[in-house]
Amino acid sequence: MSPSSLSVLADEQLALARATDSGRSARTVYGGPATALRQTLIALVAGRALQEHASPGEATLQVLRGRVRLVAQDESWPGAAGDLLVIPDARHALHADEDAVALLTVVRR
Repeated sequence: MSPSSLSVLADEQLALARATDSGRSARTVYGGPATALRQTLIALVAGRALQEHASPGEATLQVLRGRVRLVAQDESWPGAAGDLLVIPDARHALHADEDAVALLTVVRR
């Protein structure tokens, strides 16, 4: 197995997000149907969001670039490059306060 550069992949995903009307892009970097662990790079352009959705299972979000806000019910957690956010087991949304890339790690149920 060869290593992947998250910096290069983040640049690619952010460029794709900037080129789409939705202002977002995602790419699974590890995991598949037969694995319990999945890691996905998510890129969001400033002002865009992943609207509220159900929790995917036990999960974390490592912010690689920019600033985001994780929102669940009446709570909000800011994240900046280098921060690790634990995703609550509740419906939540992710907002980009500036162009951002994060690595979502999920242990599937």
